[in-house]
Amino acid sequence: YPQYKLSDSPTNKVGGSIRNEFKQHEHSIPMLSLGNIFSNMNEDDINIRHSELTQFNNKICNTLNVLELEYVASPKYDGVAISLIYLDGELQRGLTRGDGFIGENVTHNIKTIKNIPLKLDIKNPPTRLEVRGEVLIFTNAFMQLNQEQQLLGLKIFANPRNAAAGSIRQLDSSITKMRPLFFFAYSIAYHSTDNFKYFSEQLNYLKQCGFSISDECSKLLGADELIKYYENILNKRNELPFGIDGVVYKVNSIDAQNKLGYISRAPRFAIAHKFPAQEVESEVLDIQIQVGRTGALTPVARIKPVLVGGVIVSNATLHNQDEIRRKNIMIGDFVLVRRAGDVIPEIVSVVVEKRPKNAIEFIMPNVCPICGSHLHQGDDEAIIRCSGGLYCDAQKKQSITHFASKLALNIDGLGEKNVDLLIDSNLINNPADIYTLSLEQLLNLDRFAKKKADNLLHAISLSKQTTLSRLIYALGIRNVGESTAKDLSSAFVSLDKLMKANKDELLQVNEVGVIVANSIIDFFNEKHNKEVINQLIDAGVQYELKVSENKYNQFITSKVFVLTGTLPTLSRDTVKAMLEEYGAKVSGSVSKKTDYVIAGSDAGSKLDKANALGIKIIDENELLILLG
Repeated sequence: YPQYKLSDSPTNKVGGSIRNEFKQHEHSIPMLSLGNIFSNMNEDDINIRHSELTQFNNKICNTLNVLELEYVASPKYDGVAISLIYLDGELQRGLTRGDGFIGENVTHNIKTIKNIPLKLDIKNPPTRLEVRGEVLIFTNAFMQLNQEQQLLGLKIFANPRNAAAGSIRQLDSSITKMRPLFFFAYSIAYHSTDNFKYFSEQLNYLKQCGFSISDECSKLLGADELIKYYENILNKRNELPFGIDGVVYKVNSIDAQNKLGYISRAPRFAIAHKFPAQEVESEVLDIQIQVGRTGALTPVARIKPVLVGGVIVSNATLHNQDEIRRKNIMIGDFVLVRRAGDVIPEIVSVVVEKRPKNAIEFIMPNVCPICGSHLHQGDDEAIIRCSGGLYCDAQKKQSITHFASKLALNIDGLGEKNVDLLIDSNLINNPADIYTLSLEQLLNLDRFAKKKADNLLHAISLSKQTTLSRLIYALGIRNVGESTAKDLSSAFVSLDKLMKANKDELLQVNEVGVIVANSIIDFFNEKHNKEVINQLIDAGVQYELKVSENKYNQFITSKVFVLTGTLPTLSRDTVKAMLEEYGAKVSGSVSKKTDYVIAGSDAGSKLDKANALGIKIIDENELLILLG
């Protein structure tokens, strides 16, 4: 009698249904990441040690014009971020963070976690409640889990976070049910009545609803108390029953949070204070050279595999020759290794007293190890570069892969493996050669059947129509990322004008300094780069010139737009690119600073909030009229 099954029935905790795949779902309110600050624990002076934290507090106080602020501090859980949506008090959906805007629907797995309420434990629940939190595995439970895995001859997990992430993404929810997952709630993303004045009130409310909140959460006043909290949690880090990698501070006043707002993908009112990276001893087996997309030669230490912060590390970047000399690293040395920012493996120092007699000094090569071209080093630069440009195999492959990447020309199907295959088959040697590929050539390759070849050729054809900012970014100019490419596009309108720009003209562009300007000039001074650009134009690559026709639009420039729902014909990426070309800002959330909300079908809570704030709401047609 399935018609009598209740959505909050305890049987939902059992699991057992097996899914074919995870469906993606848009977050009604983006799951933004936090900015990071660090402390120099080698400093004896406590104020110098925590200078970044003091600067964060001072900046917020200055912005709000107050002398002191109250914060809520909590551990930064080392788990998997999850968003839970409750309608009329019942759990309807559980989403992973994904890219912050679109996550995976893992509701069937979320329901098996014992301490996640299927129904809110309060009277008169809100119409809609969206709770954010972290799924993790306690340390002792993780050790027991790995013992059980070993007895069963199954995979041993590297760390609790990996185990939690893998458990949440099981297609068979009965497997998730067997994993010792635990959920800590840490914020309310949306509440239909939203009458909270303080963030601490939200945490108390979540407790009343039946959610677990860490006992380590605390209200603090001013930077001094934040520092004391950080040092206290750092000292008791290993005593906590679950893993953490820092602490999080949030301004307690909701009104102050709204005034501070957001930057890009992070809030101004919150910050993550990361713990120092853990250091482990290893041995340098060899030092080898990697040649990057821009020709940079980077020495990389091949070290004896070692577990660092829960991850097996066998390589560590040495950055450049100066870094090797400064740290006095030799092949055969015993060294201390850490993951910088808990991500990138690096060598901290040499254990000099353990240096073997047969240790070998490393010397940078005189020519490129890939193509044999001569090397050059710019003034005041530590990096040595290959002069082979697009002719160097290392640069060639990475340059073409970058050119075809999603944020560049977005040629679907032309990833790293296919680029390698096409270059190794002598079918392409630079980005312009992509547009000379034929169906017959592709069908002669092992990896290409008729449908795959047709799809790639179709994607290549579509890429001919692009925007100037994408084309600039696709060229792979050193120090020119996606954001700088957009600024250059708006400033110069055409590629020809950008190519002829002098240093003074380039320095007038937002975020372009001397280093970026020199990189742009050096790139366009190379004859072979100009040849490739001309070949691209001859092949039919075109970019839109709407900006030159109407570079400034009073209804769009500097205005803040928010997208919600599905538009009839335009994708989100297309709309975002169009608006940014006119100098508009595209935000992921609705606030008092929002000027327009572009609404399509299935619009969610953003539309409700926009109506409540009296923000102008437009559809796709009205947007196109604004764009002229």
